[in-house]
Amino acid sequence: MQDFDIPPPLDPDARWPDGLSIRARTPADAAAIAALHNLPGYRYGTLRTPHHTPDEIRKGIENQSSNSFSLVAEQDGRIVGDCGLTRFANHRRAHAGSIGMGVHDAYHGRGIGSALIGEILAIADRWLNLKRIELTVYTDNEPALALYRKFGFEVEGHLKAFAFRDGHYVDAYSMARLRT
Repeated sequence: MQDFDIPPPLDPDARWPDGLSIRARTPADAAAIAALHNLPGYRYGTLRTPHHTPDEIRKGIENQSSNSFSLVAEQDGRIVGDCGLTRFANHRRAHAGSIGMGVHDAYHGRGIGSALIGEILAIADRWLNLKRIELTVYTDNEPALALYRKFGFEVEGHLKAFAFRDGHYVDAYSMARLRT
């Protein structure tokens, strides 16, 4: 992709790392996304189970709800992160949505998570007018907690034995960001 083909951030004040592009995911990305999701560090911070196949990912992309937005981050010719936003379909919760994301094990600390969450929040704020964005994060995921706090998320609850991960039950926080 040439520089002029990289769409700029939706938020005019956002700054992405050099060479990073963020775009909508496509079925052609399935193999690269499956490889990303199968990385041990990526998987450890999410609810994903091991050994996802490209076909599973492709089917998920093709059957995505119209209330969902899914982005991938590309750098160095590879997909290095992904992020999704789902707007709640219930009419009484149409002002809210939830997000989930992850970054390639070898690309942590490079600003990719900030770029992804900034872009998905720009969609929520500037295009969908969402007031409330929710997420869950494992209590031991300090880098993710710091990232979410940086973007205004606050802990609203502590979920005990939230998920079974690598042979143990782990806790999570319920976090949300309210736009005023």
